[in-house]
Amino acid sequence: MSLVVPAVLPSSREDLAQKLALLTAIPPVSRIQIDVVDGRLATPASWPCAAPEEFQAMVARGEMLPALEHVAYEIDLMCFDPLVKAGPWLAFGATRLTLHAESAPDLPALLAAARNQYGSLVSLGLALTIGADLSLVRPCLGEIEYVQFMGIATIGRQGEPFDERVLQKIERFRKLYPALPFQVDGGVSLTNAPKLLALGASNLIVGSAILRAENPTAAVAAFDALQGSYSV
Repeated sequence: MSLVVPAVLPSSREDLAQKLALLTAIPPVSRIQIDVVDGRLATPASWPCAAPEEFQAMVARGEMLPALEHVAYEIDLMCFDPLVKAGPWLAFGATRLTLHAESAPDLPALLAAARNQYGSLVSLGLALTIGADLSLVRPCLGEIEYVQFMGIATIGRQGEPFDERVLQKIERFRKLYPALPFQVDGGVSLTNAPKLLALGASNLIVGSAILRAENPTAAVAAFDALQGSYSV
């Protein structure tokens, strides 16, 4: 299984299709994250939040995400009403949902509702921004399977600079919850990846460093080459 989880922030249906065609053809890629930005919790709005009618038409046609036989899909829900947004993506074949701490005033209730609605077939994770308090994790332990740390100060955009403050946040988290897996999303590069792996990251969510690379396949391989050094 690849250490790297490529991330796609689609601007249109065509943009999503093109990027998924590229990424699913890279042999080590076994999971892809699709970012859903509603334009309120984070900006600017991504597709399909910017084109809901088109999205609903796809749902009605019973369309599915590509390469489900060898790629799992994770939806990063940077939006309010995340469970409403999640439903169609699960119908498309996604099996993993990342919910942001700012998306609801009662996180345990939100996660319990997600678990009741989707059962054990869907993995749930909690995303924490740089400013989010680690105390938010404990009430959610019964429902989440992982934590996602945002490595950038402004979420919802690719190409943002890595924020070093997340390293101290992860260090504190590991002392509190040494057995809870975590991944890092935002600003991840070959320069900071070794630090994140040394802290125990199970996966690295990588967007622009792959999609804007001259050779995306080689970029994935370069990240995966780090895996053996840190026993991930």
